[in-house]
Amino acid sequence: MKNEEQSKRIKEYRNRRGFSQEELSEESGLSLRTIQRIENGETVPHGDSLRKLAIALQVTPDEIIDWQIQEDSSLIIMLNLSQLGFLAFPLLGILMPLAIWILRKDKIKNVNSVGKSILNFQISWTLSLFVLNILMAIGALLLFRNVKDAIISITIMTFLFYIFNVITIIKNTISYNKKNMVSYRPAFNFLY
Repeated sequence: MKNEEQSKRIKEYRNRRGFSQEELSEESGLSLRTIQRIENGETVPHGDSLRKLAIALQVTPDEIIDWQIQEDSSLIIMLNLSQLGFLAFPLLGILMPLAIWILRKDKIKNVNSVGKSILNFQISWTLSLFVLNILMAIGALLLFRNVKDAIISITIMTFLFYIFNVITIIKNTISYNKKNMVSYRPAFNFLY
C-alpha cells in the first residue's frame, strides 16, 4: 500500500515537472528501468536513489517518502502568537517563529506557508521600525530643534508601529482559528 502511494506521488511530481520517464532518468542519473520499477511500485527508492530523485524533481526526500504530514492547528496558532516575543525585544518576533518554522515546516501541514508569511512580515516590520526610528530622529531634530520633542514624536510613532503589529498578529490568529488563511501584509518577500 505504501509503495503504491509513493509510486503515485513520484509519478505526480514527475508530471508536475513535465518530465517523461526518460527525462527523469537523465535528470536524476538513474536508469530508465529503475524509474519504471519505482513508478510501478516494484521497488522503493532509498539512500542515494531517493536523494537523486528528490533533486531532479525539486522536492525534499521527505516529500517523496511522505512522513504523513499531520494537521495541527494548535501549532499554527502557537506559531502566530510566538511573534508576540517582539514586545520584549524586536528580534524575538523573528527568532521565535523561525525556530518553530525550521523544526516543523516539513512535518505539520501549513507551517511552511504560514511560517514564511510570518517571517516575511516580521523581518519587514523590524527593518521598517529601525529605518523609521532613524528617519524620525533626524526629521524631528531638524523640525523641532529640540531633543525632548524629537523623543516624544519617535516614542509615539514607535508605539503606533507596535500597536499595528499586535493587531495584525491577533487578527491573523483569529482568522486562522476560523479556518481561513493568514494575510501578513505589508511585507517584502524575503522567503519564497
